[in-house]
Amino acid sequence: MTLYTALGATERPQILREATILIVATLLLTISAKISIPFYPVPLTLQTFVVVGLGMALGSKRGAAAILLYLAEGAIGLPVFAGTPQSGIGISYMLGTTGGYLVGFVFAAYIAGWFAERGWDATILKSFTVALFSTAIIFIPGVLWIGAVLGWDKPIIQWGLTPFIWGGVFKAGLAAIVFPSVWKFLKTKDL
Repeated sequence: MTLYTALGATERPQILREATILIVATLLLTISAKISIPFYPVPLTLQTFVVVGLGMALGSKRGAAAILLYLAEGAIGLPVFAGTPQSGIGISYMLGTTGGYLVGFVFAAYIAGWFAERGWDATILKSFTVALFSTAIIFIPGVLWIGAVLGWDKPIIQWGLTPFIWGGVFKAGLAAIVFPSVWKFLKTKDL
């Protein structure tokens, strides 16, 4: 069970409800991409937290669908990504050095949702594990993509992974606090 189903969503999809949820999810992703928080060694956005969080809250299929809709919005030129519109928009932006991370978002949301559907978002340790693992999944296509775009002779690990490790750990810790707290709150309300 996910938070989405615990809050009374029926198994039978309703088009208006599903569309609204997906649009709200893409708005959350857009907002999270635009806010930069000072952090060491690089500023961080809460975008990967929201990606993983959407998977954990909505489940594997809805979480991945929300990310795919977000990517479609970006592909048609809406300035939904971090650094847009100043760094470009649309497909040309997506094919740049951040493209692999965007692909990784889909996998991360799906994996986080898969684990959440099996109850892995209800305790601190399990939530932290799921969030950290799902975040790590984002970096696999991200780093590989950077290597393909910039060349394998470049320090792609130092550019595409190392600066983001502590931010990823921080956001996994945030998920480990948020999701078990929401479940605890729902249990006290008998939902």
